[in-house]
Amino acid sequence: MKKITMIKMEGCPYCAAAFRAIDEIKKNYPPTEIEVIDKNLRSELVEKYTDYYYVPSMYVDGEKIYEAHPGESYDECFANVKRVFEAAYE
Repeated sequence: MKKITMIKMEGCPYCAAAFRAIDEIKKNYPPTEIEVIDKNLRSELVEKYTDYYYVPSMYVDGEKIYEAHPGESYDECFANVKRVFEAAYE
């Protein structure tokens, strides 16, 4: 499995949707560890990720696979988080 990193912000509704999707998707994968970085609390850790604007943003081995967008539905979020897991396990 490749490393998954998620950049999030406390109180973000799109991040909450992503965590909900992660909980569902993880049921179909082996135990998965995801590095979660709050961009407001650990800004020094997100400095190397310069190719995102919105959160959540998710990376697999440093490559951005998913970045939320305003107005995104839960179904869109779920499909994108699933793509992240698929990329991590290919």
